Amino acid sequence: MIIYNRTEYKALSLLQYAKEKKRLQVELLKLQEWVIKYNKRIAVVMEGRDAAGKGSTIKRFIENMMPKAIEVVELGVPTEEQNNNWFRTWNKRLPQKGKVTFFDRSWYSRAVIQPAMEYCTKEQYKYFMKKVNKWERNLIDKGLILIKFYLSISKENQELRFHLRESSRLKYWKLSSNDWKAHEKWKIQTYFKDQMFSKTSTTYAPWVIINSDTKMIGRLNAMRYVLSSIDYDGKKILKPKKWSKELPKYHITINDVKFHDLNKEQYDLLFQLKAHE
Repeated sequence: MIIYNRTEYKALSLLQYAKEKKRLQVELLKLQEWVIKYNKRIAVVMEGRDAAGKGSTIKRFIENMMPKAIEVVELGVPTEEQNNNWFRTWNKRLPQKGKVTFFDRSWYSRAVIQPAMEYCTKEQYKYFMKKVNKWERNLIDKGLILIKFYLSISKENQELRFHLRESSRLKYWKLSSNDWKAHEKWKIQTYFKDQMFSKTSTTYAPWVIINSDTKMIGRLNAMRYVLSSIDYDGKKILKPKKWSKELPKYHITINDVKFHDLNKEQYDLLFQLKAHE
């Protein structure tokens, strides 16, 4: 298991965040060109609790990449047939040659959310946990580049994001009654999450833990990890930057509302809310 949280990103202002995101996205395009040229296959798994930022992180990965060679897979509620043929279901959704596929939740739903919420049987869970490492090893031996992220948030931040969604005129639809039910089962999800880490984090397919309590920092760390772990043509070594220690200008926009002339404490509070967008 790898805990990947670069501490220098904690000092970023919004402007510096935008510059760093662009710098990483330029490298992601180089990576994608390499994938297309050499018929490589990359699968990036995004797991984490509800509201951890999986979808928004994927969005920042792909927003400047070439759509023809990118796919985002979100299975949704599986059918009975998909549930009963779990590995076959995901085999069909793995990337073809020359493609990068992002999984907004993946086959690992069977390791955490399904058993915690009793969406699968105990036998299905045990079978998955027994077979998944061998299945992944076979895929990697056949040339698949597999990266498994787990975006980690605190219980308090998840609850805050739920309330922000609930009160948003644009994001209220993202919150369902099932989200609150899963929130109530925090401890049992933690148990299954720990089992997943201990039994399915291997040397050839380790879990990469990203702290996503601040979404913007989590996105940059995830992008940087992918770029650091793959040797592609034209790769630029992304040395840590010496960020300016100048105080940011204290203005910020949240949900199209502009705030000006803020003191440091006001800015810090609103910055945290901005980070959850």
